[in-house]
Amino acid sequence: MDREKATVKALEQQGWTKQFVTNEPRLSEAVKMYKEAGFQVHLEPLPPQRKHPVEEKCELDADCRQCFEGFEDQHKIIFTRRLSENERFFARSRKAKILTARIH
Repeated sequence: MDREKATVKALEQQGWTKQFVTNEPRLSEAVKMYKEAGFQVHLEPLPPQRKHPVEEKCELDADCRQCFEGFEDQHKIIFTRRLSENERFFARSRKAKILTARIH
């Protein structure tokens, strides 16, 4: 099992769901959207693709990274996990305190 698959499996066992791979500016937009929707967000670096034979077509491999080749460092894998009721309560409380502090 390669490193990425091991990482995904470990995160899934902790309740995380792999969403998609992206870079800026979509990365920041997606993180903000997921957080506003009540999710925790975890980002993992995109590891380089293992090399495939030239004759193998990208569309045959769900893990293909040809499009990212040479730019892996600019992309992240987005994982999300729902906040528990307590975590949502504390997040709302923390946000309210920040907003109150800004007003005063």
